[in-house]
Amino acid sequence: MKIEIKPYNLEAGLYLIPTPIGNLMDITLRSLYVLENMDYLACEDTRTTQSLLKNYDIKSPKLFAYHNHNEAEKTEYIINLIKQGNKVGLVSEAGTPLVSDPGFRIVKSAIENNIKIETLPGATALIPALQLSGFAVHNFTFLGFPPVKKNRKKFLELIANSLFTTIVYESPFKIIKFLEEIQPLIEDERQISITREISKIYEETIRGSAKELANHFKTKKTPKGEFVIVIQGKI
Repeated sequence: MKIEIKPYNLEAGLYLIPTPIGNLMDITLRSLYVLENMDYLACEDTRTTQSLLKNYDIKSPKLFAYHNHNEAEKTEYIINLIKQGNKVGLVSEAGTPLVSDPGFRIVKSAIENNIKIETLPGATALIPALQLSGFAVHNFTFLGFPPVKKNRKKFLELIANSLFTTIVYESPFKIIKFLEEIQPLIEDERQISITREISKIYEETIRGSAKELANHFKTKKTPKGEFVIVIQGKI
């Protein structure tokens, strides 16, 4: 199979480039073209990005780290690079930039500086998990990661009282705690769907009540992967 990518002119600006969340084939042809034609890439994890570029034999961009700990400092640096005529791409470690990942500051600053912003559609974990849940998808709410301490109770109550399907992310080390805390707040018959390792070899989706799922994970070794939790709307 031979696929030709039609070139198009890329101006100086900020490019939000989605990357695969697991399977490296889950990248668009347009993303590959844009990656190859960037002057710089701001990466949440330069090692992960370098591995992706190597896989597709892309050698041109200069890489530097852009993550939660240096976002404020690097934002001004990126703006200056673009003002000097450079094309700067923003990539997360996996998935779409800004979706529970760094990037808000630089997009806001680019808008304030009248800088061109181009965003590319692509991989994200929340949509496949929503599709696999079997719950209503005409209205849904994405809340990202739950707060660790401050406002956590309000966060859980928001989910419990929502009439819409709700999606949250969680780490494998905190999944049981989340299920045990949400269980008293929702009806027993209200269902939850949990998907992990999306697009990878060990992709898994399990469904049940909060109690059933908590008991399930208590009998298992801590599984790998980031969890996407989809909670049915209030019945």
